[in-house]
Amino acid sequence: MVPAFTPHFTAERLAFHPADPFHGPSPLLVLVGEGDVLCGADGSPLLSSFPEDPAPEGSLFIGSLDGRPVFAAGVDTVPVGLRPVPLRDLFGMVGDEELGIAGRAVQYVDFDRTHRYCGRCGAATLMKEDEIARLCPSCGLVVYPRLSPAVIVRVTDGDAILLARSPHFPAGRYSVIAGFVEPGENVEHAAQREVMEETGVAIRNLRYFGSQPWPFPHSLMIGFTADYAGGDLCPDGLEVEDAGWFTADALPDLPGPASIARALIEDWLAGQ
Repeated sequence: MVPAFTPHFTAERLAFHPADPFHGPSPLLVLVGEGDVLCGADGSPLLSSFPEDPAPEGSLFIGSLDGRPVFAAGVDTVPVGLRPVPLRDLFGMVGDEELGIAGRAVQYVDFDRTHRYCGRCGAATLMKEDEIARLCPSCGLVVYPRLSPAVIVRVTDGDAILLARSPHFPAGRYSVIAGFVEPGENVEHAAQREVMEETGVAIRNLRYFGSQPWPFPHSLMIGFTADYAGGDLCPDGLEVEDAGWFTADALPDLPGPASIARALIEDWLAGQ
């Protein structure tokens, strides 16, 4: 039986734009340090009691969970009683909904921190009151949180799967092919282009698999499966330093279970 795909880092129960966000039960807060999420004594990143005001100055409303407003705020120091945990390390420690909310909070706080000045005229920006965006009071430019779509493709040929190694991976690790969508192209073209550019392989029968938010730092992974259509393996030496065809009984070290890359591989293994 093929396992169901679980898109981790997805907040499915969180209402992003509730009709009445500021009235109702007591709020929840996600505090974000430099790449870390601050967790309470119970290990949860969703804080319902904390040493500061429930909505600190500069906090961002990021949604409503079961009627409770959820805010995110960046901090420079760790309040007593809280523990910083890297976002990646929260996987397996908390439920998928909490993980998704934490990922959303990290991305919004990062956006708020990195867009304090206008990219067009250099003036200090302000947070818009009616949405999560930064407004330049000098030239009127409005900037929204960045989201970078990327394709990730599982290519197979008979009983073999194409896996590649990035020079940035841990030693011995291989994964399926991935790359960012560029201006002027659709995701199908991006999938074909990335596989060809990075490995020299042509693909056919491109099929949609699923998508996953990937807040490292702000990607949306769009997954596909495809069949080998020709070409000799020729790693580009930049994005990919090595690539090969692997069978189910001779796989290298694989990506972690939180990623859609691993889900694509596990889905293939289930059919072998």
